[in-house]
Amino acid sequence: MSTQEAGERKLRPGRTTATKQKLFEASMELIGERGAAGVTVDEIAAAAGVSKGTVYYNFGSKSDLIAQLLRHGVDILLTRLVSAQDNSADPLEAMDQMIGQAMDFMAEYPSFARLWVSENWRTPSVWQDTFAELRAVLLEVIGAAIERVAAAYPVDTSISRGSLETAIFGACFVVGLDRQTYHPERTREQSIAAIMAIMRGYVLK
Repeated sequence: MSTQEAGERKLRPGRTTATKQKLFEASMELIGERGAAGVTVDEIAAAAGVSKGTVYYNFGSKSDLIAQLLRHGVDILLTRLVSAQDNSADPLEAMDQMIGQAMDFMAEYPSFARLWVSENWRTPSVWQDTFAELRAVLLEVIGAAIERVAAAYPVDTSISRGSLETAIFGACFVVGLDRQTYHPERTREQSIAAIMAIMRGYVLK
């Protein structure tokens, strides 16, 4: 599953992916240090080892660059979430693995999580439409995982499915980011178990 817009101007596909990954990693490091507003396109290009002309040709502006890098980050996360779903027959175990993949992503790209949390609910935000689109895509994947749990287990139907999706979605970002920033002593397994408590509360004994 990809959030890439079909009409985006591209280099050769292999080169585009490699360049975008370099820009993503460089921008996340810089944004983690100074925030999105404090980073320039020139700095991102230099850190990524690409020319600023390449950046402007492919993305047009700093706001477009950040929007596409947000999409790229979500594409990475989505690939990991979907792979976790494919690797387990038990939907609760699949959810556990999916949350584990989210924790690993937050550990690998903590600045992405910070950018998401700081900008997603800012009104107005330059990337408000992008966040809304990407949030919907992620919630759809979480919702599908919840549907599989509900098909296999008796669940509490009084709980709003939309609220449950949002609770798991938000917990992944907040618990993952809190662990990276304030509580590095907390293990991956402890973080997963805390979020899974939400799902296990949904399943009737």
